[in-house]
Amino acid sequence: MSDEHLRLAVLGSATPYPSADNPCSGYLVSGGGARVWVDAGTGTLGPLQSHVRLDELDAIWISHLHADHCADLLTAYYGALYADLRLAAPIPLYAPPGTADRLADFLTHTARRSPVESAFAVAELTDGHRAEAGPLTLTSRAVEHGMPAFALRVAAGGRSLVYSGDTAPCPALTELARDCDLLLCEAESAEPEPDAGAGLHHTPEQAGATAAAARAARLLITHVGRAMTPAEAVGRAAAHFAGPVAHADPGATFTV
Repeated sequence: MSDEHLRLAVLGSATPYPSADNPCSGYLVSGGGARVWVDAGTGTLGPLQSHVRLDELDAIWISHLHADHCADLLTAYYGALYADLRLAAPIPLYAPPGTADRLADFLTHTARRSPVESAFAVAELTDGHRAEAGPLTLTSRAVEHGMPAFALRVAAGGRSLVYSGDTAPCPALTELARDCDLLLCEAESAEPEPDAGAGLHHTPEQAGATAAAARAARLLITHVGRAMTPAEAVGRAAAHFAGPVAHADPGATFTV
């Protein structure tokens, strides 16, 4: 891959628990030599290592604190501090408010708080938060998932990809995704009604509509609920979006 491109590697896209051949939500976004682990869902730390070691990451970004998007932070903590790796510095971790304490609550087993901050340099996300990871600009927007949750735009060299995280359709996501080259959008809700998922998730139809409203160049469907097949979700989304539509198959890579 040439440095002027962004590259998305799908580590996993299952919900709400891994399947035999598909971990939960997790992606590696890279470009210009920088590498960002986007969501650390259950089982994604394994395939991550086929691309990059933990101590080679420039950052980790977490959309929200449901386990299928963040659980592998727990095992990453042990890998970063207590195994064969030696961090030059804690890994920058951009995550929702309360992440450090949530990790410490799980990882602390004695009277002394586990040194979460020795593994991760935690910066809490806010609406409009911006950060740099090498040449990559990471912009976060608060979205609608019934809890603190964020979507992400990664931009470099005039190219951009946007990840919805988990969210119902909302203006913040559409604005963040405006004119992006690739929209990675969840489609968990199987029911085709506009209010499906109690305002927590997209349906495939809504994912297509969000991509169309944002004028995205391409749509990549992910986080498909188990009541649908990926092919069904792609077909339903494509009925509402004129551009290319595909599914985030585990192990697949996409160049932007």
